[in-house]
This record gives sequence, C-alpha cells and structure tokens, in this order.
Amino acid sequence: MSAEASSLAGVRWVVLSDGARPTEDIYFLESAAPALCQQGAVVERFDTRRYHLPTRWALRRLAGANLLIVRSLGERWVRLLERHRERFERIVYLIDDDLGAVTRTDGLPAAYVARLSGLAMRQPALLALADEVVACCEALVAQLGREHANVSLLTPPMLAPSAELADFTQSDWIIGYHGTRAHRDDIAHLAPALTPVMASHPQARLEIMMGRHVPESFCGIARLETPEALPWKAFQQYQATRRIQIGLAPLLETPFNRGKSWIKFLDIAAMGGVGIYSRRAPYDGIVEHGVDGLLVGDDPSEWRAALEQLLADPAATQAMAERALQKARDIGAVEACTSFWSSR
Repeated sequence: MSAEASSLAGVRWVVLSDGARPTEDIYFLESAAPALCQQGAVVERFDTRRYHLPTRWALRRLAGANLLIVRSLGERWVRLLERHRERFERIVYLIDDDLGAVTRTDGLPAAYVARLSGLAMRQPALLALADEVVACCEALVAQLGREHANVSLLTPPMLAPSAELADFTQSDWIIGYHGTRAHRDDIAHLAPALTPVMASHPQARLEIMMGRHVPESFCGIARLETPEALPWKAFQQYQATRRIQIGLAPLLETPFNRGKSWIKFLDIAAMGGVGIYSRRAPYDGIVEHGVDGLLVGDDPSEWRAALEQLLADPAATQAMAERALQKARDIGAVEACTSFWSSR
C-alpha cells in the first residue's frame, strides 16, 4: 500500500443510520467514502432502525470508531451513546435542514411537520454528544453556532460529474421541477407564470414530480406531466438519464427555507439544464444572473418573463446551461468533500 493510500490506515467511520439515506449518500457515503477507503480508512453503514442484537455486541462493533450521525437518531441509541461515550472516537452530527423551523412555517404537510418536529426535540441531545456539527449552508452554521461551539460548513457535492447537457436544438423543451412535498407552496406560487407560458409555447412540456400531490392551481395547465416522487435510489437513476432544458427552483421567504442548501443548482445542472432561482440565499450567493442561471423575485410575472427569455433564445440558454454545468462541477467537486472528511 502506498503512503498516500495508507494515510488513513486504521481510521474507522461508522454511519449510524436512522434512515436519512439521501443525506448520508450525498454528504458522505457516495461522495467522500470511496476515496477515504482508497486511503486506507474503513467505512461502514449501521442501520440502527433494524438492529435488535444485544447492546454488548453493538458496543464491540462500534468501539474505537468515529461515529457519524445524520439528521437524527433513535432515543435508545442516544441513551446508549451517552452512557458509553468513552468507547468511541469523534462523534460528528450532520444536518441539512432547520428541523425546528417546520413549526414556524405555514403550508407544510401535517405529517411532515409532526415527523421533523419530533426529530427537533431530540436534536439538543445529539448536539451535546457531538464533537463537531456539520451543516449544509451558512444560515444553518450561524444558527447552530449559537448552540454548539464547533460547527463547520460542508456544502453539497455533485454526485453526477459526468452529466451531459440537454439538447437545446430540439423544439419540445422540458421545464422541470423535482422537489418534495415540503416545497408544495413554493411551486404552487408559480402557477400564474406557468399557465400562460405553457399556453403560448405549444411544444414545451412541464414536468412537476409530485404525482397526486401536485398543487390544485396547476389543474388545466397544458401538457403538464406529474410523475410520482421516486425513492432516492430510483431518483438517482432517473436523474442520470432524464434531460431538461429549464429547471425551476422557487424558494419563498419562510423560516424552513432559510436552512436550505444550493443542492437544486447541482440537480438542475445534473439534468443538463439551466435554472431559474429565487433571488435569495442560498442561490444569490452562487448564481450569476444571466451567466449560469437567472435570479428572480417572488412576483410570478418575473418568473414568466424569465421563462420567456430562455425559451426565446435557445443558443443563449444553452450557453448558460454549459456554464452552469461547469460551475456545478467546480463548487460540487467531490474532492473537496473528501478533503473535508479526511481532515476530521
């Protein structure tokens, strides 16, 4: 084994998984972990929700390892770590949402609010356990910095660096939105913009991946496709082959939205398109308006004008998409994510 390959020899990382697979994969397992293993580290994923073996066996398996807790952890496991803290090396808590903000944000699904507010109630115990807290955006770093002395920023990496551009020479462009139900109000806000655009561009198609949860305000929009949201692994496969010319990333001013990363910029670039983004953090910190995307205010008329601008000039839109893809590869470089974790 070379010196480079052995630089992390003997280092063990165990992801104590409570089921947040997308976050685990994006920020660690599919980004940094492969390179860490090449350098000699050992990385494991431990599914705590399915584990029912004796505590003694669990402690033997985890002893001496660095533990990564992603978003949440069951109460039984929290108590176990508290009682046996001296058996482990570093404990790092990774978070990519402002969990507590769901109770201060109107319009979120009731089940979603109940689930995340439950996680928020357990978060103080996780912060107390952690040697370091890792957050996905500056707003979360600032907020958690008031509760923990060691909070670091890790922006999302791009898991699809080999993505290709969409075909901007064809006439049937796809305008796409691929978000969760937590952002239903964000996309619903754009119905007054999308309705006239789709009526005046008969060859364009609109894809809103919300299935039966698509906002009622979208009823009657021409050529609207509403595929059901996909499980994480299936969505990764879908994203690798699906190409869109225009991606939508609305983000209204809400407490919950303030804790969001710029991952939608990477997602839209990975699908080969150029995005239209709300002119607020985190997007106004990375998107150069008119160069690698468009930044607009909350008024639907601004979104309509931005859509018309992109649809009217395919060559300019393609040029923006090319620059967006290059920027996504730069700011989402997996090497930076690997460097972050190898220094822990």
